[in-house]
Amino acid sequence: MGEEFDMDRQENEGPYDDQHQETEITGPQETAKTFAWRNILAFWFLGLCNNFGYVVMLSAAHDILKQEEHQGNSTVTQSGFNKSNQYDCNPISTGAILLADILPALTVKMTAPYFIQSIHYSIKVAAVVLFGAASFLIVAFSHTVEVSVLGVACASIASGLGELTFLGLTSFYHRSSVSAWSSGTGGAGVGGALSYAGLLQIGVSARNSLLIMLSVPFTLSVSFWLILEKRWASAGSSIPVADREPLLAESDGRPAPARQSGPNLSLTQKFQLVKPLVCKYMAPLFLVYVAEYFINQGLFELIFFRNIWLSHSEQYRWFQVIYQIGVFISRSSVSIVQIHALWLLAFFQFVNVGLFLLEVLHPFLPSIWIVFAMILWEGLLGGAAYVNTFYKMSHEIAEEHREFSLGVTSQADSCGIAVAGAIAIPVHNVLCSM
Repeated sequence: MGEEFDMDRQENEGPYDDQHQETEITGPQETAKTFAWRNILAFWFLGLCNNFGYVVMLSAAHDILKQEEHQGNSTVTQSGFNKSNQYDCNPISTGAILLADILPALTVKMTAPYFIQSIHYSIKVAAVVLFGAASFLIVAFSHTVEVSVLGVACASIASGLGELTFLGLTSFYHRSSVSAWSSGTGGAGVGGALSYAGLLQIGVSARNSLLIMLSVPFTLSVSFWLILEKRWASAGSSIPVADREPLLAESDGRPAPARQSGPNLSLTQKFQLVKPLVCKYMAPLFLVYVAEYFINQGLFELIFFRNIWLSHSEQYRWFQVIYQIGVFISRSSVSIVQIHALWLLAFFQFVNVGLFLLEVLHPFLPSIWIVFAMILWEGLLGGAAYVNTFYKMSHEIAEEHREFSLGVTSQADSCGIAVAGAIAIPVHNVLCSM
């Protein structure tokens, strides 16, 4: 658009010399490119920082629950939870940490869209930063499981509110901001799990590791207030989709298409849109997440190889790292490999549940390296289910219904995680009482 403007002006006002032309045309383009790269970088870090705390809390779940044992409470020695059994059980399942890490975020996702548009972006981001910092501080200085769970809930609120805020913020920028955000969230999985496990592996205490991670909400602040171009500032709070779309259109050099967005649909229309989504997209995604998070937070802690170079807690942390690596690989591969049989992914993930449960009940695997390979496969399936679900929807759902449909379907994975946490707790209690 900038080149067309300059050409029209040249015709009307006469020729410029070469130096003037370069100043008039190249200068603005270079500025635009600078802002474009700044925005991509900012959204990548926003995605990374937003999901970082959520991942760290799941990686630290086994350590958090060990606090109960270190306090010398009677719960450690009560019937069914002694250290003489084969599972080396904590008195509480890591599924409890999973619930604390997902239910607040799920609540935010299901309620905030009805009022969050009226809140200024600066206030929303400040809340994300404060909840994120509070989560690390509370867990770092906590001496009881109950207080630690409160810290985990703060991380969950920060993650849920941040996802709503920053995904909405992408509407002010080029579509590449969505890709940058998604890539950052994928990096958070590997980065969060690896940094926590790595710091403890080299001898840094859990408390100091969490305090080091206070740099994450600080980085989020820098990314939003200093790196990101402030297109949102002129709008104040969030503005309707119809008013934001010209910003997207201008960045592509074409007019914005007219479409009926989610908020303009009647309740009956929304219900009609949801029905075909359930079996085709939501159900398989829900089931994949039930299976994989039941494995992660219900069975990982009960798979324990004795007399190797890793302690029980270290094994659990590295299980989480390898899982996140698998997720990151598959989420980044949709441009190379597309999987259309979503139900097949759910089937394979439940096969994994059977294999891991069999290993818990009757250990048959001779080496932890085989478990590592199985966990990598589990992560690949989970990441593939997520990215291929939304990839298929972006191609198969009509544009005027896509925004609403994607928003509804995005709740399937969160609901699946919550159900997995609820199942993991009683299963843990039964297995540990055997």
